[in-house]
Amino acid sequence: MSQVLVVDDEADIRALISEILSEEGYGVTVAANAEQARNAREADRFDLVLLDIWMPDTDGITLLREWSEGGDLNCPVVVMSGHGTVDTAVEATRLGAFDFVEKPLSLAKLLRTVEGALDSAGQQKSASSNLLPALLTPVGRSPLMKSLREKVQQYARHDASVLLRGEPGTGRGAFARYLHALSRRAEGPLISTTAASLTESNVEERLLGIESADGEITSGAFERAAGGTLIIDELTDLNALGQKILIGALEDGHYRRVGGSEPVRLDARVVATVIDDYEGRIESGALRRDLVAYLNVLNVRVPPLRDYAEDVPELLAYYVDKLVDSEGLNFRRLSVAAQNRLRNYPWPDNVRELKNLVRRLLLAGTDDDVSLEEVEAEISEAAPQDEPLVKQDLLALPLREAREQFERAYLQQQLVLCDGKVGRLAKRVGMERTHLYRKLRSLGVDFKSVTSDD
Repeated sequence: MSQVLVVDDEADIRALISEILSEEGYGVTVAANAEQARNAREADRFDLVLLDIWMPDTDGITLLREWSEGGDLNCPVVVMSGHGTVDTAVEATRLGAFDFVEKPLSLAKLLRTVEGALDSAGQQKSASSNLLPALLTPVGRSPLMKSLREKVQQYARHDASVLLRGEPGTGRGAFARYLHALSRRAEGPLISTTAASLTESNVEERLLGIESADGEITSGAFERAAGGTLIIDELTDLNALGQKILIGALEDGHYRRVGGSEPVRLDARVVATVIDDYEGRIESGALRRDLVAYLNVLNVRVPPLRDYAEDVPELLAYYVDKLVDSEGLNFRRLSVAAQNRLRNYPWPDNVRELKNLVRRLLLAGTDDDVSLEEVEAEISEAAPQDEPLVKQDLLALPLREAREQFERAYLQQQLVLCDGKVGRLAKRVGMERTHLYRKLRSLGVDFKSVTSDD
């Protein structure tokens, strides 16, 4: 009979798991905290441990690290929690966790996981690599997100460089981590470097590393990412010297440490995130076209949240669970009216803004439910008026103001398309010229400087 140790501070969870596993023929021992778990493992031998992450005295990751680093991890461990965070997933995987079971528990999933863990006890190390991709999978059931995940999964099978483009806050970094977790390099390191942090004075050392005269080596990002993936975050912020170093390493396939003489092979997949209009940076000379060409072997556009607004309710629920789990915030449920309002919010700062909004709602309120009024109060700081119309929260405005915002943005863009010529604009939008002049003046659209030859 296989012996299972269940470690969870919730009595109801312990009782439920104990009852289910006992009925399936397993021997079950329960522990309410880390101290009881230590005592149980000293007194008996177990074939499997089901370990809760969040416990009041010592959390599950700390306990798992204690067993792993002490050489006492002699059986598979399945961690249990709400939505896993990236940091938790990485740490649990590194420490040898076999799998992850989400709460509330699916009994069918729990039994399958227990059976799989016991069957694969001899292959625990290789099986643990299955944990990370599942926890890093981007949330969303919309056709757009499904298609995007499939594209990333396809690209993960290759080893070519990838350019991830999109607006700030869309989660390009999360997709880069997902790509790495699915790739053949998943067991290797994942190194992320923010381009803006690389200055003219430190970029060589930070990327290439240092080799002293007596042979002492300080590894740079290229070397630390060997066998894994190197993420260059916001490539358009990389200075000229950094671009030169990066293109040299990509072109030659090797580099030399600062102070070194021997070439070191570049053994890292390079993934770069860029803003949507990076072509404009190329045209202005701020970004090297040949560097983009080397990185743009595979290209993925991560869309703005407003393009898959049907996923907002799922994202809200995900971040509620995640922040409750990782930051110990009070659980609150968003009302249907609040969720519908947020589905129609333009999210100018994308998923990052949604996560921050959820955090504020969990911190600020005391009621179990988040009301529509609370949401309206939080998003009352409308996007700046110079934002593109698509990013403006027109639903927060009275009808007259919303109509004026639309008309202003519409006529400004049409005026650009007409080279600033009001006569041409009048024909394009189907308005009499005199009436159009009055409309432009009333909306504050500056047209005088471009109408002299009209």
